[in-house]
Order: sequence, then C-alpha cells, then structure tokens
Amino acid sequence: MNNLDKDINDLKILIPEKDIQNKLIELAEKIEVSFPKDEDVFVICVLKGSVMFCADLVKHLKHNVQMEFIRISSYGHETKSSNNLQAIDLTLPNLTDKNVLIVEDIIDTGLTARFLTDLFKIKHLPKKLLFVSLLNKKSARQIEIEPDFYGFEIDDKFVVGYGLDYKGYFRNLPYIGYFP
Repeated sequence: MNNLDKDINDLKILIPEKDIQNKLIELAEKIEVSFPKDEDVFVICVLKGSVMFCADLVKHLKHNVQMEFIRISSYGHETKSSNNLQAIDLTLPNLTDKNVLIVEDIIDTGLTARFLTDLFKIKHLPKKLLFVSLLNKKSARQIEIEPDFYGFEIDDKFVVGYGLDYKGYFRNLPYIGYFP
C-alpha cells in the first residue's frame, strides 16, 4: 500500500493516448525539416518526466540520432514548481557545433526551459539548438520563453501520466490526466 493522497480512480483524462501518439508524428515531421537533412542530431532527454515522450518521439525521427540524458528537478513532491532548480546530472559529451534538440515534458514557469537554453548556448555552443515540449502551460509562465515546438497547450492544472508524476507515481500511464 502506498501513502498517496491521490487515487487513480479520481483521475480525469485530459489528453488520450491516441492524441499523444498522433501528435508525436506531427512533431517529428516539424523537427525533421528544422535540422539539416544529412546531419546528426543530439537529442537531450530531460529526466525523469520526459523519458516516455522522448523515447516515442525519436522513433519517428529519420535523422541519425544520439540520445543523451540530463536530470533536473523543480517540483520535488509538490504539485507546483518550487522555482528552485536542482541540477542533478548535467554530464554531456562535447556538443560544440552539433545539432541539439532538448526534449522536455512540460514548460510551465519557464525557469527550467530558460536555464537549459542558456546553459546550452553558453557552455555547449551548439550549431543549432531547438527545444520541444510535450505540454505548454502558458498560464503558469513566470518568464518569457516559448519552445520551438510543443504538442499541447494546457490550462493551469497539475497533470500526470506519460512520464509526468505525482510523488513518483503515475508516470506509467499512457495518457495525460489530472485530478479535479
């Protein structure tokens, strides 16, 4: 028995699995034409929330892809961003003059997106840097930033599923849900 104060039976589906899978194809097509055709792309998966989105997205990319993983946290066990980023693991290979795609699960406050884009531009000096997020929660934005691509714009709800969690749970759901 877990100690969750949320019950999966109360979860409402916001974005069904089929809609997510269709959106992956659409996003991959947009990403494909944004990078030079015959050049490799380094896909940077922001753990843990982006793992399912990233894994499914790269299946639709036709470029030669190298996947790397970084870990950053701003939520902890809360339902709102703490506004304190914890860079847990930022170990990456040399990305100077490489094509880089950052894959994130959700952009809400914009703090993580800004941190990552600034970090990559200043420290890694990529040839081309693009940012894709499955979810875009503009209503929670604290700083001005937009992803190059995003799957769905959502209202200010705390969402789980398809990699997103609540206290480590619900990541395995194939859809995006919320608790009313």
